[in-house]
Amino acid sequence: MSQNIHDVIIIGGSYAGLSSAMQLGRARRKVLIIDEGLRRNRFASHSHGFLTQDGIDPAVIAAKARAQVLDYPTVQWLSARADAARRIENVEAANACFEVTVGSDRHLSRRLLLATGVKDILPDIAGLKQRWGSSVFHCPYCHGYELNQGEIGVIGISVLSMHHALMLPDWGPTTFLVNDAFEPDADQLAALEARGVTVERSPIEAITGHADVNLADGRMLSFAGLFTLAPFELASPIAEQLGLEMEPGPVGSVIRTDPMKETSMPGVFACGDSARLMASVALAVGDGNLAGAGLHRSLMFGTI
Repeated sequence: MSQNIHDVIIIGGSYAGLSSAMQLGRARRKVLIIDEGLRRNRFASHSHGFLTQDGIDPAVIAAKARAQVLDYPTVQWLSARADAARRIENVEAANACFEVTVGSDRHLSRRLLLATGVKDILPDIAGLKQRWGSSVFHCPYCHGYELNQGEIGVIGISVLSMHHALMLPDWGPTTFLVNDAFEPDADQLAALEARGVTVERSPIEAITGHADVNLADGRMLSFAGLFTLAPFELASPIAEQLGLEMEPGPVGSVIRTDPMKETSMPGVFACGDSARLMASVALAVGDGNLAGAGLHRSLMFGTI
């Protein structure tokens, strides 16, 4: 067992986890970050919409953030996957309330922060996975502008894809590839027409080239980029292990937190994509900053 009792163990060292660690490091708290190196946006070559970092490779942002955070002497980094976590009531070291297991090693802390992120569940369409983050996207705000008002395709996964199809015309002429996901009713068709969206009903066989959609009827439609909603699931089972309350959303559930990012289990906080229904690098950084402050307040004034 690790004999070092940390103030906080942060599981997940991407943008949210690093942002919270910086707050805690600046408060001179002992922090251990455990990260397995699987950022959600690792497939994208450019990040957009984040002030001072617009157009930068997200890997560069993450690497610079990690270097800055680790400059604080009370912050440590462990490159590994956290296998399990549990709350413990009786340990030899006073104030140690949580145990995190990494392989055969155990690490103790007074508080626990989950910044584990989520995994996107992509539609089962040939060629889509290979283009995720390069010519097939989820977020118009992150990638729409760079398509330079070219032709845009929206791949339907359910009636929820109506939202995407109605948004995208602000970034370029839009075709809604329903792909047998559902049949728009009269009101939905009227809304799509009002936004200038073309509806394509022939199913998708495959995506080839940059963003060429091969249809079942033999036609091929070429686009500057494609968008689709991707359901998601938490990237780590630890929230479930701890029995934390969840907040359901339209395409996945996230960890429920209070305004200071504490979960339903006292002493456990959560931030980033695993704890909010809207996701971006900028939102993750802000969420982590808030979680770091909330955690520090808990360490100063909490009772556990």
